[in-house]
Formats: sequence, structure tokens, C-alpha cells
Amino acid sequence: MRGTPEREDEEVRKETERANRNGLITTMVNYIVSHPFFVFPLSFIVLWLSAHIGAFFRSRLPPLAEEQRQDFSVLQGAILTLLSLLIGFTFSMGISRYDLRKNYEEAEANAIGTEYVRSDLLPGSDLAEVRELLRNYVDQRVLFYTTRDAQQLRQLNTDTAQLQNRLWSAVKTRSESQPTPIVALAVSGMNDVLNSQGFTQAAWWNHIPVAAWILMVLIAVGCNVLVGFGSRRPNSLLFILLPLAVSVSFFLLADLDSPRGGMIRVQPKNLLILSQSLRTH
Repeated sequence: MRGTPEREDEEVRKETERANRNGLITTMVNYIVSHPFFVFPLSFIVLWLSAHIGAFFRSRLPPLAEEQRQDFSVLQGAILTLLSLLIGFTFSMGISRYDLRKNYEEAEANAIGTEYVRSDLLPGSDLAEVRELLRNYVDQRVLFYTTRDAQQLRQLNTDTAQLQNRLWSAVKTRSESQPTPIVALAVSGMNDVLNSQGFTQAAWWNHIPVAAWILMVLIAVGCNVLVGFGSRRPNSLLFILLPLAVSVSFFLLADLDSPRGGMIRVQPKNLLILSQSLRTH
């Protein structure tokens, strides 16, 4: 049986509110992660405070018995091991995404270079137009990898889309008027050029899931609380070393996961070499 209209409207409203909350959390996490230099001090402060919170609760409770301390050590070691495994697994995810972006940069340069050679199959007027468009297109793709300005990136995406339309129109017109297998090779190569840009864009949008970040942060906070709770000295060196080590790990993860905001970036070496080669051709 279906519910009443009022009940269905209430369920839709709750689902909408839940989706809005999830979207807000995702946006906040993505914004923080996209600024790796902000991740390090923020995570260090939060984890350092977590250790001191654990020490504060420890000072308010009676000392642990020997058996309780043994059980606590087992729990502490298990949580720290879980955190290290999560960081290692997430680091592997970040590396794979970084390698994917590098591979697509190489594939994009190969696709454009191949189409530039295949443009010899087109008649003279179309040949000159396609090659000039391809040279401009390579320069646009180089800027895509090097720019950090959001406004410039939006304009760059608009210009790239316009160039893609002009490139496709140039080969499409010839294929319609002269549908031969030779012209079909040029059309197929242009299709590879356009597809490679889409694969590259998808790789740059592919980030470590927000749920993985939230889980790591929660477990890291719990680990530091346990370290502070189990410390026999209120100013133990662990209060600094563990938050520092985890914060550096988070910084590296965020750097790998942020194509534009960090130090570890994909350099368009293949596209730069291709651009120089096409300009001197």
C-alpha cells in the first residue's frame, strides 16, 4: 500500500534535507583537501588537542590496574595499526589517481600528435585549417595543466570547447562531402583527440572519497585521545610526534589528491614537447 500524500511529502522532505547535509559536508571536505597547505596545520592542531583531551580525562580518573593497562595497550595498538593501514590504503588510492592523470596526459599528447600526422590525408585547405587549430589546441591543453586561477580555468574550458567544435566541424564537413576510407582515418583520429580530453577531465575529477577522509580523521582523533589517555606523563613526546606524523601523512595525501593546489602536480611534458614540435614543423 502506498502512504498518504502527506507522509510521502514528509519522506521527500527528509530525503532532500539529508542530501543537502551530505552535499554540504562533501563540499567542505573537498575545499579543505584541495588546499594541502591548510590541511597540515589544521590536522596537527586537532590531533594535538585530541592527545591533550585524552590526558585531561586520564588525570580525572584513578590509575589503571595492571590488567586494565594490558587490555588498554592491546586496544591502543590495534587502533594505531588500523590507522596505519587506512593511511597506507588511502595513499595507494592517491598514487593510482596521480599515475592515472600522468598516463592520460601522455595519451592526450599521443592522440593530438597522431591526428596532426593524419591531417595530411585531408585536402590542402582543410589541412592548413586543422593543423592551425591543433597547434592552438595543444597550447590550450598545456594551460589546463599549468593554471591555478579558477577564473582563467573557466575561460580556458570555454575556449577548449569552442576549439573542439571547430576541429570536429573541419573533419566532419570533409567526411560528408568525401566519405572515403582515407578521410575516415582523419575523422577517427579527431575522435580520439576529443575522447582523450574527456578521459583527462574525468581523471582530474576523480578524488579520494570523502567517506575515506572522514573515517581516517575520526580514527586519527581516537588514536591521539588514546595516546594521551595512556600516557604516564602529561607532556609526553608522543603528544607531538604522533600528531606530527599523521599530519604529514594527511598533507601528502591531500597533495596527491589535489591536482592544482599542492606541490605534487602533473607536468605536461609530453604536451610541451609536442607543442614545440608542431611550432617548428
